[in-house]
Amino acid sequence: MLSVLSLLALLVSLITGSPVEVRNSLITLPMTRRLTFSNVTDILRHDEARMAAIREYSTHGPRADLPLLNFGMGYTVDVNIGSPPTTYRLVVESSSSITWVGTDNKYVSLTGVDTGKLVAVDYRYGGSFQGTIFEDSLAFTDELSIIGMPIAVASTPRGTVGFDGVLGIGPTVSSLGALRNPDLRGDTIPPVTDHLFRQRSILQPVVGIFFRPVVQGAVNYGQLTFGGSNRDMHYSEIKYTPVTTTFPSSQYWGINQSIAYGDMELLPYSAGVVDCGCTFLYIASDAYESYRIATGSIVNAANGLLQVTTRDYNTLRPLRFHIGEETYNFRRNAQIWPRSLNHVVHGNADDIFLVVKRLDTPIGEGCDFINGYVFLERFYTVFDAGTSRVGFARTPFTFATTN
Repeated sequence: MLSVLSLLALLVSLITGSPVEVRNSLITLPMTRRLTFSNVTDILRHDEARMAAIREYSTHGPRADLPLLNFGMGYTVDVNIGSPPTTYRLVVESSSSITWVGTDNKYVSLTGVDTGKLVAVDYRYGGSFQGTIFEDSLAFTDELSIIGMPIAVASTPRGTVGFDGVLGIGPTVSSLGALRNPDLRGDTIPPVTDHLFRQRSILQPVVGIFFRPVVQGAVNYGQLTFGGSNRDMHYSEIKYTPVTTTFPSSQYWGINQSIAYGDMELLPYSAGVVDCGCTFLYIASDAYESYRIATGSIVNAANGLLQVTTRDYNTLRPLRFHIGEETYNFRRNAQIWPRSLNHVVHGNADDIFLVVKRLDTPIGEGCDFINGYVFLERFYTVFDAGTSRVGFARTPFTFATTN
C-alpha cells in the first residue's frame, strides 16, 4: 500500500499535471478531461450511439460506421505530428484503433507520405470523417517519436468540436471495414500501441489508463501509460482476465463478469465491454430493473437517471463486480453522479442520481454491460494486446467520496 508521503506526492502530481515521462521502457502521458456538453441529453445520446454501434455489429458484422466515439466526456492528450511539428489535442479512444487528425488543427507536414488508402468512419451522433492515410512521425516528446505512423487525415470532418482528432488505442480488429479501397476492405489499421512496440520503444503492446474522479473544468485528471502499468498510480496488484470470445463484445476490449448488488445477483457471468468513452455504467435491461427496485430509486423525469433520497443513499449496498478471480466493489459514493455536476443533468445541488443506466437488451445478447468512465475512474485499467487480456487494480481513489 502507498505510504502517506507517496500518496501526497501522487495527489500533488495529479493536481499540478505531470509532463510526459519515459521510465523503464514506459511512456506516460498526462490526460486532460474535457466536459464539452452542457446538458445530460447530449451525454446520453452519445452513450446510446456507442451502444447502438455494438448492437449493430452483432447484427450486420464489421462496417465502417461502427467504431465508437464520445465527443463530450473525452480525455485528451497532446502529441506532435509531422515536420515542422504541429501540436494536436487528440481524444483517447479505447474502442477504435484509428489515429486521425484534421478538425480544429489542419494537417500540414513536409514529411507525410500519402499511402493512397482511403478511410471513412461514421461515429453516429457526434461526428464522422472521410480522408486518406498518411505515414508520418508522431512524437510524444522531442526524443520519442513513432516513424511511419499511419495517420488518417480527415478531409471532411463533421460534428467534431473542441479537439483535433483521435488517438486510437482500441483492438486492431475494431478498424475492420474502415478502409474504403476495394482491395483493402479486409485490412485493418493497428493502434499507436502496436507501432511503439514494433519499433521497440516499449517492451510489450500494453497500455495502462488511470483516471481519478473529477468535479469540473479542464484539469489533468488522468494518465496514459504505454508499455505496461504505472505502479505509482495503483496500490494493488493488477489482476488480468482474458478478452471475451463472445461476439460482439470480442471486437472491442470485452471481458466476462458478473455483478451483484450486495448479496443479490443482478447479472450472471456474461460478456460486455470496457469503454473509456462511455460515461455511465450500463447493464442489461432485466438486471437494471432489479437494481432499480433494490435501491428504492425512481427514474427522474427530467434526465432519465435513477434518483434516490438521502435516506436510500445511506442504505445503498456495494455493487460487486466479479471479474476472473477478483471482486471489485463500488461503494455507495461510486454509484452516484458527482453532485458538483448536478447542473449538467438538470438537477438541484442536493439531488442524488445513480450512474447505473439501462441497456435496451436483456441478458444474453452478447453485450450485457458496458463498464464506462465511472468504472475506470475507480480502477486502474490495463489493455494488453499481446496476450489479449484486460487487467484491473485499485487506486487511491477507488473508495474516494468525492461524488
